[in-house]
Amino acid sequence: MITVLRYTLRSFRGQILGWGLGVASLGLLIVPFYGVLMAKQADFMQMIEGYPPEFLAFFGGDAAALATPEGFLGMYGFSMLPPIVGIFAVIAGSGLLASDEESGRLDLIVAHPVSRAGLFWGRTLAFLAASLGISIVGWLGFSVLLGGSTLGFTWGQMALPFLPLLAQTLVHGALALLLSMLLPARRLAAAGAGLVLVAGYFLTSMAGLNGNLASVARLLPYDYYQGGEALRGLDWRPFLGLLAASAVLALLAWWRFERRDIRVAGEGGWRLPSLRLRRRRIAA
Repeated sequence: MITVLRYTLRSFRGQILGWGLGVASLGLLIVPFYGVLMAKQADFMQMIEGYPPEFLAFFGGDAAALATPEGFLGMYGFSMLPPIVGIFAVIAGSGLLASDEESGRLDLIVAHPVSRAGLFWGRTLAFLAASLGISIVGWLGFSVLLGGSTLGFTWGQMALPFLPLLAQTLVHGALALLLSMLLPARRLAAAGAGLVLVAGYFLTSMAGLNGNLASVARLLPYDYYQGGEALRGLDWRPFLGLLAASAVLALLAWWRFERRDIRVAGEGGWRLPSLRLRRRRIAA
């Protein structure tokens, strides 16, 4: 398992740097920008108050809240990070095993003296390490200019919103991994996990406009994301709940991987009984 972990993690190096530096660049842009806006606070407040109420409700705040340091970072930074980093989670999670299976390499890999459990958990832990690496690089980008800003946060406080971001990355990646074990193609698994990601983002945001959507949004992971509000203190219950959900999804994917036949190459079929019966009739 350690060998699989090291090899897979090396293959993630470019993605860690690419996605991590992308998040860090956003932090380098908006952290010093808060001081510029506060130097012209009257103009900034006038701009915020000019936003349509629906726009403010979509981002979960009002004019007064968005002028605070945590409200500013939440609106212009942390609210957008889960769907951005979620793209990495969906692509990487759906391809941890299915990409090699569809290319015809997975059956050759399992022919070597490595157990299915060692292969699965080695790659899953590499995805966990890569997600953590992206969060750390992004956190550094948001923190390195704090000393010269007027936000008033420490490096430790700035790390708090990245814990829920990590949990969002893991739960969507684990969902994509499970779907890749259940659906006949990686692209379908990525599409399904991506649909959950996008639907969660929009339903949770629009729940501020339509309260009837709140009950539906609570069924999706993004509703439990803590963005800028985590800067003043993290609620550990939803964070730990998402980690537990990620573990359950990963365990289900492992259980499925241990019991399924590995394709030689290409995409699979739906394996529905009616389809198998029809094929038998055609063959007869």
